[in-house]
Amino acid sequence: MQNYLNGNLALQNTLATMEVERKRVASVQTKGLTFIGVGIAVTIIGLLLGLLFWAVLAGLIPVIYGVIILFKISPATKAYELAYKQNIIGEALKFLNPSLTISPRDGISEAEFRHAQLFTKQIDRYKTEDLVRGKADKTSFYFAEVHAEHKTERETKNGTETSWTDVFRGIVFVADFNKHLGSITIVKPKDLGNTIGSWFTKNIFSFGDKEVIQLENPAFDLTFVTYGNNQIESRYILTPAMMERILYLNANALETISLSFMESRMYIAFPLDRNYFEAPIFESLLNPVSLNTDINTIRFLCDIVKELDLNTRIWGKE
Repeated sequence: MQNYLNGNLALQNTLATMEVERKRVASVQTKGLTFIGVGIAVTIIGLLLGLLFWAVLAGLIPVIYGVIILFKISPATKAYELAYKQNIIGEALKFLNPSLTISPRDGISEAEFRHAQLFTKQIDRYKTEDLVRGKADKTSFYFAEVHAEHKTERETKNGTETSWTDVFRGIVFVADFNKHLGSITIVKPKDLGNTIGSWFTKNIFSFGDKEVIQLENPAFDLTFVTYGNNQIESRYILTPAMMERILYLNANALETISLSFMESRMYIAFPLDRNYFEAPIFESLLNPVSLNTDINTIRFLCDIVKELDLNTRIWGKE
């Protein structure tokens, strides 16, 4: 893994300055959590001894004090986390590509996420943050963290039980495509659900207004199911070279990606298992492991333009 601190004096100085604030926040949070832990332990011991009233009373006092400590440090914690994204991640982005910027409180709107048609399940709760924008030669792009969830309710003898499942959690990457498209092409992982849907589409009825696109790449067909409402244009998009590049990109992702091509944009959804670009509180900022992991993720995303050869304007778009 590349160490992005090497040779970047501005980033090293910023990290050293923010390390002081990190230690202060960590110290206060540790104090608050310790009081809460002591209160819980006292309550448990008291209950085991059969002293219900005194157990609750003795345990409640340190718990309340610990909560107050955490509440008071909360604004400083949020300010530190925001400064980390703006100053540390922002500086590291400039080191990768001078055009890159990060807006921690912005993201990809729910309307655009739905419009991309990467996922068909109903979205009942949506969160997005950490919008990164940039440009590679002729191609503008942006990406952000997205967490979309679906709510399920069922009636039980104790009332309504609500559960939440992920529709998608990860990073959505959006890039200017090298052709104005008059149709929609969607590439999805070939899991059981999409395989069954593909069979129905080919043998019984169309998938809405989109049909399965027949492509001549066995490896691509084993990994993905491709839908579109214009067979000819979908094949123009998914050339043999493009399919090979998508397979290479997918092989280097943590989980199988999803893509869609529409209008003049390409969308790619990268499932991830954690939040990126978050400020460490109980780990030193001078330890580059966490930062390097985040920056390598950003570099991987920025390299998509090159990997998919999006700067080649084969249809004459400029």
